[in-house]
Amino acid sequence: MPKTKHNRITVKDLARDLGMSVSTVSRAFYPDAVIAEATRKAVLKRASEIGYRPNPFAQSLITKKTQIVGMVVSDLTNPFYPEVMTRLTALLQQQGMNVMLASAQQPDGIDEAVDLLLTYQPDLMIVLATNLKSHARERCEAAGSPVIFFNRLSADGLGFGISCDNIEGGRRAANYLADLGHHDLLYVSAFPDASTNIERRQGFCEQAERRGLPRPQVIEAGEFTYGAGYAAGLSLKNLPVRPDGVLCANDIVAIGFIEGVQEGIGLRVPEDISVIGYDDIAMAAWPSHRLTTIAQPLDEMMAATAELARELATSADVEQRTLHLTPGPLVERGTVASRRKSDE
Repeated sequence: MPKTKHNRITVKDLARDLGMSVSTVSRAFYPDAVIAEATRKAVLKRASEIGYRPNPFAQSLITKKTQIVGMVVSDLTNPFYPEVMTRLTALLQQQGMNVMLASAQQPDGIDEAVDLLLTYQPDLMIVLATNLKSHARERCEAAGSPVIFFNRLSADGLGFGISCDNIEGGRRAANYLADLGHHDLLYVSAFPDASTNIERRQGFCEQAERRGLPRPQVIEAGEFTYGAGYAAGLSLKNLPVRPDGVLCANDIVAIGFIEGVQEGIGLRVPEDISVIGYDDIAMAAWPSHRLTTIAQPLDEMMAATAELARELATSADVEQRTLHLTPGPLVERGTVASRRKSDE
């Protein structure tokens, strides 16, 4: 049986159906266009009935806007970012934007991912979980696609950024452990050039010293992954002093670290060693993990990113800025125990 061919409905078809000019029908799809409201409603109603959708590429020739947001991400193994991508995409779509995703491997694939997205002339770029080199950011801006860094900051301090105050988050973790009587602290570091990692480490280590504790030891896990955290847990036996309280660079590293010290060294969490994560991903609350963690203010971060994206998509004169949002609460679960004598 032969297949039926369905021709795409064009704006000319819609105009003919309504008995209007093509220019009148076209204006109905632009909110700022001058057209009688009754006419606009009639056009949109009939378009919906016959299944007409305006061609975004044709529209972009007129508006000089593609309504495309390029999104670059390199850490899809971290459950934090798929959740961010899903929710942030929904917010952007509510504003009439279409998200185009490019995944890149650190660090070699980032330039290729950026170049691929630039071929579609996005109105702006959002960079998740990766460091964009200055020349790549400048290339985006020269092409008319300003860059928003989400949960990261640009290495050169330029551009737009939305981030949690990670230094304050690190301080909170150090204060919490110190208040509970911990003395020998450890920071499990992840990707060394990531602003999130650098700031969490800085806040944690500096605050521990302010509280009169020894400078925390550091294990360089190297990545924000379960495997890196597990390997860091195994390497705990090589430290000169066994820590009693630990902050990991993020939740997935913390989960790996806990299983590494339990399975590889035989330590109990939290009886022998307390562990704190960072992000409060959904997995952290699972009964099998019950991870104590510093929550990120995700709702506020995503709302601020969507609002900034709207500004950049509609105006060519937006002042560059970086927004540091207050961390969410320290979520107490089951991986930290008091070391105070009075609590024994």
